[in-house]
Amino acid sequence: MSFSQTDDSTLVIRLSGAWTLKTGLPSAERLREEVTSAHPRRVAFDTGDLAEWDSAVVVFLAHVREICKEANVELDPSGLPEGVRRLLSLSEAVPEKAGDRKHEGEGRWLDRLGVAALDFWRGILEALAFLGEATVALGRFLVGRARVRRQDLALLIQECGANALPIVTLISILVGMILAFVGAVQLERFGAQIYVADLVAIAMVREMGCVMTGIIMAGRTGSGFAAQLGSMKVTQEIDAFTTLGIPPMEFLVLPRLLALILMMPLLTIYSDVLGILGGLFVSVGMLDLTPFQYLTEAKRVLTLTNCATGVGKSFVFGALIAFAGCLRGMQSGKSSAAVGEAATSAVVFGIVLIIVADGIFAVVFNILDI
Repeated sequence: MSFSQTDDSTLVIRLSGAWTLKTGLPSAERLREEVTSAHPRRVAFDTGDLAEWDSAVVVFLAHVREICKEANVELDPSGLPEGVRRLLSLSEAVPEKAGDRKHEGEGRWLDRLGVAALDFWRGILEALAFLGEATVALGRFLVGRARVRRQDLALLIQECGANALPIVTLISILVGMILAFVGAVQLERFGAQIYVADLVAIAMVREMGCVMTGIIMAGRTGSGFAAQLGSMKVTQEIDAFTTLGIPPMEFLVLPRLLALILMMPLLTIYSDVLGILGGLFVSVGMLDLTPFQYLTEAKRVLTLTNCATGVGKSFVFGALIAFAGCLRGMQSGKSSAAVGEAATSAVVFGIVLIIVADGIFAVVFNILDI
């Protein structure tokens, strides 16, 4: 909400974006301050950038109407959408009963808590429904019945794999060097410099390689998926697919899910190797170890179980990142602001899922003594 004043002493209120109960509304008291300071003769509206709205905007306009009556200022509703004008007129049709506002303001925190709980529960149901649809689409792909374009899948594999190598390379080498530096500072006190190779190798292969790659892909690719699908909702392309009888879940979501599931293990292995090499640079430079000593010790400590643990988790992380990005993209509103919110939410949701899943894996592996 913003204000501007014309030459004829008209205060114009510009409304933009989504005005719904879910997104929340600005306070109408800002208008009172504007009316008090500017002393306009008339209040008008500019709603050219107004996206979605519901009854919340009518409640806001009712407060605006009261403020204008108190200040003896004319209210011009002609700039409002026709539906809003009709609802505003309907709200004036029946006079307010005395005592209706007696308990206004009481229990508002409880109302907000209830709305938040209902939104949370609704989000869980939508996520479960989306997960079920994605599982069905994946099953149809395995039996060769899904409608997936090979060209789209190949393009997404390149986007999720080869195009992500530069950032994965940089982060993996730096993480390996940091692990080696931290270990070197402590182990050098006990003359156990050789065990820096053990620290870096095990940490990268079991945890840091897959987790850091997952976080990178959540910020880079998961947000991209959400922005792409959200933009398609804004331009009504997804509605067009549905109208043409093409399932969006198979045509849009499934290729992205497959691309990340296939590429995450390869990126994780690549990250593990570069992380170990990053530790090599620090060990040779700080601890006077030879490359042969470092690599021999790293090879000795690495087992098939350690390698399989990190690579196996990467499959799950890839699926979670694609799930978070596509879910937020399909849930996006039909405005440019909603697309940005969907991309941000996809990153946060994806990282949370990765950390939670990694914690569950840690507990399970500890119980299984892996």
